[in-house]
Amino acid sequence: MAASTEMQSLTDTASNNDGRKKTVGRIVLGVLAVGAAYGAYLLYGYQTVGRFMQETNDAYVKADGVSISSKLAGYVRGVPVADNQAVAAGGLLVQIDPSDFSTRLAQASAQVEVARATEAATLASINEAQSAVGQARAALAASQRDLAYLNGEVARFRPLVASGAEPRQMLDQLIANKDKASADVSAKQAMLAAANDRVVSARAQAGQSAAQIKAAQAQRDVAGNDLGTTRITAPVAGRIGNSTVRVGQFVQPGQRLMTIVPTQALYVEANFKETQIGLMRAGQPVKIKVDALPDVDFYGTVESITPGTGANFSMIPPQNATGNFTKIVQRVPVRIRINAGPESRKVLVPGLSLTVRVDTRSAKSAVEAIRKEQEQVAK
Repeated sequence: MAASTEMQSLTDTASNNDGRKKTVGRIVLGVLAVGAAYGAYLLYGYQTVGRFMQETNDAYVKADGVSISSKLAGYVRGVPVADNQAVAAGGLLVQIDPSDFSTRLAQASAQVEVARATEAATLASINEAQSAVGQARAALAASQRDLAYLNGEVARFRPLVASGAEPRQMLDQLIANKDKASADVSAKQAMLAAANDRVVSARAQAGQSAAQIKAAQAQRDVAGNDLGTTRITAPVAGRIGNSTVRVGQFVQPGQRLMTIVPTQALYVEANFKETQIGLMRAGQPVKIKVDALPDVDFYGTVESITPGTGANFSMIPPQNATGNFTKIVQRVPVRIRINAGPESRKVLVPGLSLTVRVDTRSAKSAVEAIRKEQEQVAK
């Protein structure tokens, strides 16, 4: 009886072991099936989405800051803005002492008035010279009439004197008067020529006076511009940064005084590897992670791709045609427009580090188009 019970117990144990093995086998098969399905899912996701997502952490917030400098030399009389202050376009940044420039403007305005007075006097002399020309012309006409009369008298008396009808003295007197009239005509002609020359000279002086007026007006405009530039204003809206100007300081032309950062014109510059930009195109959507706000996603759009690698635009481009060559993956700067509202712009300042991911799926057909294009070229 005992032997039978022991045999039954061994049989039950063997059955239980077989059941456990089958259960474990089913579990392993299930895990493998789930793993295979998940792997297939991941592969499908990579083939359809993942391989088109290009990401880099070599990206930074940028803004094209404007350096503010002085056009003139002078003492600073006022600085109504402070570091980090927001300013509107056209707002006053620095006031340079305008005293000397106001004086120069007054002097230039006075020179304009002097030139205008000179021009008026010259125009009056032209009128006077033209009147003298008229008088000389009238006097010449009178002298010419007298000479014509005496020439006629001499011609009429000459045969009478030859026939003895008139005395010789009368003819001699007429000839003397004719010669005097001829000399008077020559003198009046010279007077008319001199009067015409005075008109020409007066007109030349008038032209010179007009040129002097223009020169004086140009000097006045320059003085007015200089006076206006003593007020240095903001060319763009933004925030003041790195201000080095102080009241009472003497500034020189071209000296940098401060920088305006246009916070409304922020953008992202992301440096992608050359192996990542094959399908990158303007207009593609971008997801941005900011290190300063790791729990917030920002969004943007690819705006443009630089027509060259960063090394190509460096101060000293590399010359790879010398010595041994080691291939280095190049980086291509991509400009991204970031969609950020007023609250976001309070945090986004130039220089912040970012992680950028570009969705290039919209250009996935470009590979086939390029391949067909090259096949056509090869034919």
